[in-house]
Amino acid sequence: MKLSEIYKNKKTPVFSFEVFPPRGENIEKKVENLFLELAEMNKQKPALISVTYGAGGSNKNTSLEIVKELKNHLKQPVMPHFTCVCSSREYIENYISEIEELGITNILALRGDEPQDIDVCYSDFKSALELIEYLRKHSELEFAVAAYPEKHPEAKTLEDDINVLYKKQCHGAKVAYTQVFFDNENFYKFFDKCGTAGIEIPIIPGIMPIASFKQLKKIVELSGTKIERGVFEYFEKYENSKEDTIKAGIEFASKQAQKLLEFGAYGIHFYTLNKAKSSTEVIKNIT
Repeated sequence: MKLSEIYKNKKTPVFSFEVFPPRGENIEKKVENLFLELAEMNKQKPALISVTYGAGGSNKNTSLEIVKELKNHLKQPVMPHFTCVCSSREYIENYISEIEELGITNILALRGDEPQDIDVCYSDFKSALELIEYLRKHSELEFAVAAYPEKHPEAKTLEDDINVLYKKQCHGAKVAYTQVFFDNENFYKFFDKCGTAGIEIPIIPGIMPIASFKQLKKIVELSGTKIERGVFEYFEKYENSKEDTIKAGIEFASKQAQKLLEFGAYGIHFYTLNKAKSSTEVIKNIT
C-alpha cells in the first residue's frame, strides 16, 4: 500500500515503527534478535516499518536484508530510508532498481549525514530536495520526508525550514515524519505554522519512549532536541533503575501520544531503537 493510501483519512490512527540495521560484532545474532522484536511489533499491525541505513550507504547490505525479510517472510509493510549525501547518481539509480525489484512502493527520502570514514564523497545530490526532485522523475516510488518541529540544526529560522518542507510537498512528498521531540507545544506551534505556509500533507509526530536516562542525555546531545527541566528531572530520578525508567518512559510517551492524537495527528511514528516493548505498550495504552 502506498503512502497516499495509508494516510488517506483520519478515522483510525496510523502507527509506524522505525528500526536500524545492527552493526559491530555478532551481526548475525543481533539481526536474529531484531527479527524477534519485529515479530512483536507486527502484532500491533503497523502501517509501516521504516528501516534506516547509514550515511553514504553504509550498512546498506544489512538494511536490504532486513527489508527483504520484512516483506517476504514476516509480511510486514516496509519503508526503507534513502539517503543521498556522498552518493553518486549511479549509486542512486542502482538502489532505486534494487528496491523497486523487491516490490517496495514507499521510501523515506533524506539528505543524511556525511560519513567520516570514506575517501570519496560525491556531490551529485546536496539536499533531500534535490533527491526527491530526481526520484519523482525517475521512479514510481512514493516518498516521505523529514520535518523538524524545533527546526533543522542548519536552518537559520523555523520559517526557513518550513519553507523547505513546503518545497518538498510541491515536489511530490506524500507525508512528513518529525524528528523526536518531548514537548508537544512545539509540535502544535509547528503544525499551525505549516498550515499557514500551505503545507497540507500529513505531518506525523515522531516520539521515542525513553528506556534509560543515559539514552535521553545522548538524544539531546546528538539531535539538539529541546527538553524541559521538569521532564529531564522526571527521568533523572529513575537513573539507577532500568525497569523503573522503562515504565516511566512508557507512561510519559503514552500521555504524549494520546494528546497528539487528540490534537488531530494522523498517527504516531515510533523511534524504537530496535526494541518492541515500550512502543507496543504505548499503543495498547492509547487504543
